Amino acid sequence: MSKQEKIVETIPVGTLGIIALESSKSLGQKVNDYIVEWRNSRESEHKGTIAFSGYQRDSYLMNTCCPRFGTGEAKGMIKESVRGADLYLLVDVCNYSLTYTVCGQTNHMSPDDHYQDLKRTIAALGGKGRRITVIMPYLYEGRQHKRSSRESLDCALALQELINMGVESIITFDAHDPRVQNAIPLNSLETVQPNYQFIKALLNNVPDIKLDAEHMMVISPDEGGMSRAIYYANVLGLDMGMFYKRRDYTKIVNGRNPIVAHEFLGSDLDGKDVLIIDDMISSGESIIDVASELKKRGAGRIFAACTFGLFTNGFDKFDEAYNSGLIYRVLTTNLIYQTPELLTKPYYINVDMSKYIALIIDTLNHDNSISRLLNPIERIRKIMDDHKQGKVITD
Repeated sequence: MSKQEKIVETIPVGTLGIIALESSKSLGQKVNDYIVEWRNSRESEHKGTIAFSGYQRDSYLMNTCCPRFGTGEAKGMIKESVRGADLYLLVDVCNYSLTYTVCGQTNHMSPDDHYQDLKRTIAALGGKGRRITVIMPYLYEGRQHKRSSRESLDCALALQELINMGVESIITFDAHDPRVQNAIPLNSLETVQPNYQFIKALLNNVPDIKLDAEHMMVISPDEGGMSRAIYYANVLGLDMGMFYKRRDYTKIVNGRNPIVAHEFLGSDLDGKDVLIIDDMISSGESIIDVASELKKRGAGRIFAACTFGLFTNGFDKFDEAYNSGLIYRVLTTNLIYQTPELLTKPYYINVDMSKYIALIIDTLNHDNSISRLLNPIERIRKIMDDHKQGKVITD
């Protein structure tokens, strides 16, 4: 039985509803389009029964909004019935392109603003939904995941707050530290890795790439990202190296200890292409420093694959690194806001995650296991075999 046949043979938890907050409108529309196409093409003897009422629709996106008063205060509004619905809320806490007015002054929305809008929307549901799942690709306050002195534990508090509001499960991508799930041990927090999508994007956009130990190497830019690099090295059959960030712990600059040097641990990489794997590009300084050290050691083309491209300091350093031949390609996902400028960069590869999210939502709505989606080793090996045989890579 195929996956599509298996899905339609189980009764949906409830009528599917997707609530894409303003920060995730474009991603939500793509996710919706996939699910509409799949469900309208499915055939099953059960679809005419009452359990499948409302199963095939033109759109699963729900009409919601968060209007604001002149003072900057806001409220969540649901403009259609959600009673008994299986609801999936999409929010991008990193979308700084949105603005609102406070007493005539324009403010850009911060992660705090987006998180408050998420809570307002959940509150507006009034407990009428059958099940609430929050899909938050960039985990709110995920970088403040542990306490080293008298500090707040913002991520843990946010997770507990959402669960107390009636959220049943939370899905995030590439959490900075997955151990934050310990804050809600009796509830589901899935941290999804976009490994398959990165590899597929590489093979589709760089057809001459050779994914073998003789021609390529995986690099972790620090000790914290070792698990990601180990996964890619195992699945792709590549050698692995890492950098240790030697910091000056006597100083604090912009809230962190400055990096003194990057010490490399790994085998010879003379002439090999290099894939740098990390969870995010913030300012980009760390990636560029690592790329510089790799070039000094004779590396060939350098690819940087990071789930979240924040680019908090703009693109000037990456433009310079590309023009000087330091970095060959940069891959990030569309899980968070991408500026139009970024999408025009000659070195940028956009990794579209909308189909993956649609698969997760569609599967969960039928109360099926997503373990196969979370562990895509078979699919990765298939596209690698297709690439070696010169075939067109498809899902």
